[in-house]
Amino acid sequence: MKNFAQKVTRFLKSEDGPTAVEYAIMLALIVIVCLTAIQAIGTNAKNAFNDIATDLNDARSGKTN
Repeated sequence: MKNFAQKVTRFLKSEDGPTAVEYAIMLALIVIVCLTAIQAIGTNAKNAFNDIATDLNDARSGKTN
Protein backbone atom coordinates (compact mmCIF):
# COMPACT_ATOMS: atom_id res chain seq x y z
CA MET A 1 0.00 0.00 0.00
CA LYS A 2 2.89 2.32 0.78
CA ASN A 3 4.33 1.70 -2.69
CA PHE A 4 1.00 2.66 -4.28
CA ALA A 5 0.80 5.86 -2.23
CA GLN A 6 4.32 6.79 -3.31
CA LYS A 7 3.44 6.24 -6.96
CA VAL A 8 0.30 8.36 -6.66
CA THR A 9 2.27 11.13 -4.93
CA ARG A 10 4.95 11.02 -7.61
CA PHE A 11 2.29 11.10 -10.35
CA LEU A 12 0.55 14.12 -8.81
CA LYS A 13 3.83 16.01 -8.41
CA SER A 14 4.98 15.36 -11.96
CA GLU A 15 4.07 17.57 -14.91
CA ASP A 16 2.28 14.71 -16.64
CA GLY A 17 -0.46 14.55 -14.02
CA PRO A 18 -2.20 17.84 -14.85
CA THR A 19 -1.86 17.17 -18.57
CA ALA A 20 -3.49 13.75 -18.19
CA VAL A 21 -6.32 15.29 -16.18
CA GLU A 22 -6.86 17.97 -18.83
CA TYR A 23 -7.01 15.33 -21.56
CA ALA A 24 -9.46 13.26 -19.50
CA ILE A 25 -11.73 16.28 -19.02
CA MET A 26 -11.60 17.10 -22.74
CA LEU A 27 -12.37 13.48 -23.61
CA ALA A 28 -15.32 13.44 -21.21
CA LEU A 29 -16.73 16.63 -22.74
CA ILE A 30 -16.32 15.24 -26.27
CA VAL A 31 -18.11 12.04 -25.27
CA ILE A 32 -20.99 14.03 -23.73
CA VAL A 33 -21.36 16.15 -26.88
CA CYS A 34 -21.30 13.06 -29.10
CA LEU A 35 -23.89 11.22 -27.02
CA THR A 36 -26.15 14.27 -27.00
CA ALA A 37 -25.87 14.63 -30.77
CA ILE A 38 -26.54 10.92 -31.32
CA GLN A 39 -29.59 11.08 -29.08
CA ALA A 40 -30.94 14.14 -30.93
CA ILE A 41 -30.41 12.50 -34.31
CA GLY A 42 -32.07 9.31 -33.08
CA THR A 43 -35.08 11.22 -31.78
CA ASN A 44 -35.45 13.13 -35.05
CA ALA A 45 -35.16 9.92 -37.07
CA LYS A 46 -37.74 8.19 -34.87
CA ASN A 47 -40.17 11.08 -35.30
CA ALA A 48 -39.66 11.09 -39.07
CA PHE A 49 -40.30 7.34 -39.34
CA ASN A 50 -43.38 7.63 -37.12
CA ASP A 51 -44.73 10.44 -39.34
CA ILE A 52 -44.13 8.32 -42.45
CA ALA A 53 -45.81 5.30 -40.85
CA THR A 54 -48.81 7.42 -39.89
CA ASP A 55 -49.07 8.85 -43.41
CA LEU A 56 -48.86 5.37 -44.94
CA ASN A 57 -51.53 4.04 -42.62
CA ASP A 58 -53.77 7.03 -43.39
CA ALA A 59 -53.25 6.51 -47.11
CA ARG A 60 -54.06 2.83 -46.81
CA SER A 61 -57.25 3.48 -44.87
CA GLY A 62 -58.31 6.34 -47.18
CA LYS A 63 -57.98 9.17 -44.67
CA THR A 64 -56.96 12.61 -45.90
CA ASN A 65 -55.37 15.47 -44.01
